[in-house]
Parts: sequence; structure tokens; C-alpha cells
Amino acid sequence: MPLTVPVLPDGIDPAWLPPEAFRPLGTRRTLVQGAGPLVDTVHGEVAYACEQFGGEVVRNTSDDASGDPYDLVLRLARPTAADAGAGGSIGDLGDEGFAYERADGTAMVTAAGQRGLLYGLFHVVRLGEEAFRGARAREVHRPATALRMLDHWDNVAVHPVMGQVERGYAGGSLFWRDGRPSGDWERVRAYGRLLAACGVNAVSVNNVNVHEAEAHLLTDRIDEVARIARALRPHGIRTHLSVTFAAPVVLGGLSTADPFEEAVREWWAEAVRGVYSAIPDFGGFVVKADSEGQPGPFTYGRSHADGANMLAAALAPFGGTVHWRAFVYNHRQDWRDRSTDRARAAYDHFAPLDGQFAENAVLQVKHGPMDFQVREPVSPVLGALPRTRVAVEVQATQEYTGQQQHVCWLGPMWSEVLRFRPDGEQGPAVGELARGGVVAVSNAGDDPFWTGHPLAQANLYAFGRLAWQPDADPHDLLDEWIALTFPSASDPAASDPAASERLAAGLRAVLHGSWRTYEKYTAPLGVGFMVQPGHHYGPGVDGYEYSPWGTYHFADRDGIGVDRSAATGTGYAAQYAKPWAELYESVVSCPDELLLFFHHVPYVHVLKSGKTVVQHIYDTHFEGVEEAEEARRVWAGLADLVDPARHARAAERYEEQVRCAREWRDQVNSYFLRKSGVPDERGRTIH
Repeated sequence: MPLTVPVLPDGIDPAWLPPEAFRPLGTRRTLVQGAGPLVDTVHGEVAYACEQFGGEVVRNTSDDASGDPYDLVLRLARPTAADAGAGGSIGDLGDEGFAYERADGTAMVTAAGQRGLLYGLFHVVRLGEEAFRGARAREVHRPATALRMLDHWDNVAVHPVMGQVERGYAGGSLFWRDGRPSGDWERVRAYGRLLAACGVNAVSVNNVNVHEAEAHLLTDRIDEVARIARALRPHGIRTHLSVTFAAPVVLGGLSTADPFEEAVREWWAEAVRGVYSAIPDFGGFVVKADSEGQPGPFTYGRSHADGANMLAAALAPFGGTVHWRAFVYNHRQDWRDRSTDRARAAYDHFAPLDGQFAENAVLQVKHGPMDFQVREPVSPVLGALPRTRVAVEVQATQEYTGQQQHVCWLGPMWSEVLRFRPDGEQGPAVGELARGGVVAVSNAGDDPFWTGHPLAQANLYAFGRLAWQPDADPHDLLDEWIALTFPSASDPAASDPAASERLAAGLRAVLHGSWRTYEKYTAPLGVGFMVQPGHHYGPGVDGYEYSPWGTYHFADRDGIGVDRSAATGTGYAAQYAKPWAELYESVVSCPDELLLFFHHVPYVHVLKSGKTVVQHIYDTHFEGVEEAEEARRVWAGLADLVDPARHARAAERYEEQVRCAREWRDQVNSYFLRKSGVPDERGRTIH
């Protein structure tokens, strides 16, 4: 019997895997060839589609593809010399790659590994009818990054401040509820299916801020993690766990967690053996250490390489990896001290350690030097560690980009990061340097729409696809998401082609520029953290200005911005390779959108656009509100083309987005009018 497709309860949105997306596949005759648990998943998907739409699926566990003709063959092949072709041998595909071609009326997906066959199936689903039309030369598809992971900041026990999910804006946790596993295993399986369909292959199931309850997942509660792993495994998802560096003390009763102590190393080795006994395909650990109050090796005078390598040694015999987060900085900074710069911290801590990390230790680096702001330069750490496996970390959960109350499609931001070339135009891009993978903080929860705002699903989908292919055009990926999530959009066979095109055009209109719209009505020219402290929602221009968190804009009566030049400032600009260091060092050459991140300038400083800084602030904040209002209008006009529940949820959130955007506009513009004394040259109302 094929593995059944997860059945979602009524009211749960199917996201980018609605039944209608499988119609082209489900009306055909398909051969599934090969054996193994993920091949069972592939067979189950095809069988379910055929049940819905009248097609036929045949299962053959041998390599023999002879027999009656098929519209589609999904083939798990043993590499042989006969398989060599224009795209190389089957063995060159690895475990996750696949080849796709169509000739003589048959589409063929061939893979050497079971994961590759699963990804090949979802490639066919994405192609839709195009998969079965005309002839297509052999195409080879391989992921550019071996690890494409989501970190869930989910708490086992409800945290008194952060709740069930820290920085979660989509309801509760998919995995945990009130101190125990949620028990909704069909929903977890369905989540794994959604992730596999966009290329994600790993999930860390608990918060990087490991509290008391979460610490026990490593030992006496590992069976609960194993149950999650069983639910995700049929879709090729490997399970990871966030652990506390102090586990030997917290759980083992030792007096120390010093990585140089033999008893500590033995404790970790024994703990890891227990984990792999329960979860043989366990992926590894995620560790936040010496950061924002979390314990780490600094307590014992050891380096972060020392700490990471101790865990790497325990994981190595089982093929596991430690993902060591580079988010380490002084969060008790004296705001009076302008020589201390939080942006410098990750580079200062980790660049000297290049080459000292074990091969199965990955340094997980946030894409910007601060903390997932709407606009930051790409972190210099990503280009400073050529002898270290580095993973780039982005944030799908919209902590600083509207908290899934606002539409802010982040695909273009992430694409800019992954295409950035730290050594200059001739060097490799970040997507190529990320040998340790691409990681996102998940934006999914137990909300009926998975991500709270239905349109925020586009971020989760775009992450998976960009992690697979970092140089992909994000707008093409958005079109994929639209076609899958709204199958009637741009359907050439639609009964009303005009309505179909109107839906597709409307969705593009509200999503394409939404990141820039959010930036316009919030943070100008690279300034960040002008948010309400704690929950980080809504404007608070001086919210963190006199705090210990190191997040300042230094606005005064004369100007605004942080001097990070080497000549007169904190020296952060010099952490980049020469081409970028020179660009950022000079006020003249620094890009406008990052000017205030790197320089303190007068309000009347003239930008490359020809506007003064303060006029740019006024204009963009008015424009941002107008664009949010226009997006709300466009969405309202799609009511007849979108599922009523989905449309109503997004419409409700558009009302909040417009309200909040106006608040941002009025507070920011009023603040800078009062600081600068420079009026708006267009005479608009500023309070």
C-alpha cells in the first residue's frame, strides 16, 4: 500500500499544495520505479492525485521500465555506465539531485537517491501541464546547498514573556503545546510535505534560547523528539535539536561545562549516543552560546571553536553536525560609549578563529551584522572565513518586518544577500560560500493559514527555493508560489481567462514591491531598531536609543546616522574586503540605502537621488503609506477570486497594516521635523 498523503482537518489552508495543483499529474498514467520509504511517499502522492482526477499509477520495484507507455516515469536508478549522458552519470546527481526530460510522449524523472526522486516529483507538480507538453532536453537539477534548514523558536513550555513560540506570529507551535508534544502528527506530516515541496530538508524543533523544559529534550525527553522525527521523515526532513551549552551542569549534575574537561566530553558523548539510539538519522545540534544570557565557553576561558569542536567530536561518529550561531555580542553596552559597535561583534569574535573549527562544525551567521533589520549590509563574516563551513541565516518570521500583520515579501532581500560577492565582482557569491547551508527562522505555526497572514506563505516558499538555488530570480519563484497556491491564477485553460490574469496580476502587485514599501514607511537609509522595545512591533524612534542593546541611530539637532568608517568611526567598514570597504568608507560612494548605517550626516546632506536626507525621510514615509493603501485596495478587488476565509484574513490584516503604516509615518516624520527644524518642501501635514 502506498504511504497516504496527510489529511488536513477542515479549515486548514493547503498552502502551495492544494489538490488542484496535482490535476495535471493526476489525470496521467505514471510509473513509479524503485523501492524505499521515500519512494513510498512518491507513490502515495501520485496515487492520491490519481484517485482525485482519474489517472493511473503503476509501481515497479525493479529497474525495468519496459511495458506499456506511460505519460510519466519516476525512476530511482542504480548508477551504471549506461546512464551517462549529456548531464553526466546518474551517480553525479547525488542523493538529492534528479534529471528531467521528455521525449516520445513520456516525461522521465530519474534520480540516484530517494530524496532526489521526491524533489523530482514536486518539480513535475510545479511544471503542471508544461511537464507533459512537447519535447524537453535532459535537465539536471541539484541543490546548490546541502543543508536547507528551518530553525523553530518554539518553546516546549509556554514562556512567561515569549509564549509558546518566541517571535512567533502564526499561533502556537506545530510541535509543542503547554509543556508536552502537540500530538497533531497529521499536521506535522503535512508541514513536512509542504517543506519538501519547496526543497527544505532539515528542521530544528525547539528554541535556540533553551530553557529548563527544552533542555530535557536532549536526554529524558528524547522520545518526544523522536516522534516528531518519525512524522517528518517520510518527506526527507532530518530533525535537529537546539541544546544548551550548560547541559552537563543542568542535566548531568556536573560542576562544570568546560569543553576541556574529560568528564564533560564523556557526558556529551554519552548523551549523543542516546540521541542516535532514538533517532538514527538525527541531523545534529543548534547552539546559541555566550549570547544574550545563554551560557557558553567564555565562562571557562575557552574559544567558540573549542566549544563547537567538543560537540562536533561527540556528533562525528554518527555523521551529525553542530550548527554554532555567530550571534555573539555585548548586550550590556553603555550607550554613552560610541567606541563599542554591536555591528563589529561577530567579525571580531569569529574571524580570528577561521580554520580552527572541525569539519562537522558549521558557523551559522546572520545575513546582516545586526539583527534581521529591514535594511542592513551583508555581514562581512560571510566572506571572512574561507577555511570554515559557514551557513547564512535569514529570518522568515517577520520580527522586524511587520510580524505577519504586514505584507513584506522577503524574497528580493534574501536574493540580494545570496548574490552578494564579498570579495568584489570577480569573487564567489554568498550562496556559493555557504558550504554549511542556508537557514531560516521559521514563520510557521498552528494557525489555520500556517503563517498567520496567508500571503506570508510566500516567504516560506521562497526561502526553500532560494536555499536550493541561490541565484534563482525571486520573482520567478513568486510566480511559482502564485500558480501553486492559487491554481486558477494565469491558468490558460481557465473558463474566464481575464479573471485568471486579474488574480495573478493582483497578487504580483501586492507582493512584488512589499519589502520596499515596508522599508519606506519604517526605517530610512539603513537605520534600524526604531521599534517599540520588547515586542518590536510598531514605531518607537528612540525605543532603543538609550538602551544597553547597542542599537542606536544617534539622531541629534545636526544630523543622524552611525559613523562606522575607519577614519573617524568604529572601523566596522574596514571589516570588508577592499572593494566594499572603500565603497562604504566614503560618504560620497556609500549607497544611499545604507548611508545612515555607515555615516553620521547632516539632515541637509544631498543624496545621490538629489534629495536631502530629511526630505527623503518625509517623502518615503508618505509614499509608503500610499503604497500600503493601494495594496489594500488591490486586495479588496480580488474578493471574488479568492477563497472567502483566505481573503477575509488578509483583508483584516491589511487594515492593521495601513493603520500601523500611518502611525510610522506620523511618528517618524514628526520626530525628524522636530529634531532638524527643516520643513517638508511639499508642505504636507507633519504633526
